[in-house]
Amino acid sequence: MDTKADITAADTSRPPSTRPSFRTSGRWHFAWHFAEMVIAMIAGMLLFGQVWAVVSPLLGWSDALARADLAAMVMATDMTLGMAIWMRVRGHDWPSIAEMGAAMFVPFLVLLVPFWTGALSGDGLMIGGHLLMLPAMLVAMLLRRKEYSRPHRRPACAAPPADAGAGRRITAWLVHRWPSWLALVITIDSWGSSSAPPAWILVILAGAYLVIGAARKHLREPGVLALQLGVFAAYVALAAVAMSVGGNLSLYLVAAGWLAHAGWDIIHYRADKVVPRAYAEACIVIDTIIGLTILLMLW
Repeated sequence: MDTKADITAADTSRPPSTRPSFRTSGRWHFAWHFAEMVIAMIAGMLLFGQVWAVVSPLLGWSDALARADLAAMVMATDMTLGMAIWMRVRGHDWPSIAEMGAAMFVPFLVLLVPFWTGALSGDGLMIGGHLLMLPAMLVAMLLRRKEYSRPHRRPACAAPPADAGAGRRITAWLVHRWPSWLALVITIDSWGSSSAPPAWILVILAGAYLVIGAARKHLREPGVLALQLGVFAAYVALAAVAMSVGGNLSLYLVAAGWLAHAGWDIIHYRADKVVPRAYAEACIVIDTIIGLTILLMLW
């Protein structure tokens, strides 16, 4: 019969590969969930913040949103939306999302009282709300420690069952479109920009397809290399003309180049060749936004 000492010795002598590692433990999943939500909050703040920057002047809300209390609540809303979308994507239920949303709003609501009484400045309201938000989120996670200590994975491209509800189908579609959302975040600075990318960037647009296609060995297919080289040469010529003419005509040529490349992206997306479909999808959004913002700037 094994003694207690023998059992203890046998357990400690297990190969290290069979022992739970931090990356597979509940603590790792808990920490990773927290990091994911912080990243989602930042993405929501950047993305939806730019939407407010564009929409508020059109609606005449610029002066109202310049107030520190309203600006703080709008920012909390933007971050909560980003967090809520990502939590839903990761499979959390609505009560968990509501609790986390409350944890993000409560610090700002509490600090509004000293702000309105003059005991706290606008900067103090913003800084204090952000600082208190993190421990408040941590408390919300600790209340559901079991939920946040396990992995939440949902295949990004898996189609929901035919009998799935509307909410699940919408969630699946949103997850499937992750390259488009990433492209929107990448182009945030372009939405209200008053300048255009230099013309020589057009050469990089076309050249990227050659580089990626070569790395994926797709240029070996009949006619693909010749077609890619032809488009690359056309973009080199377009960039050269745009740099030589100057003025608004140059900007119109650059905008046309970006929008034409969006069409080139669509062709590759539908064919699923040369570049990965996710890359082509993201490029469709990026090229379209940059091309349109140049035209809006001109108009």
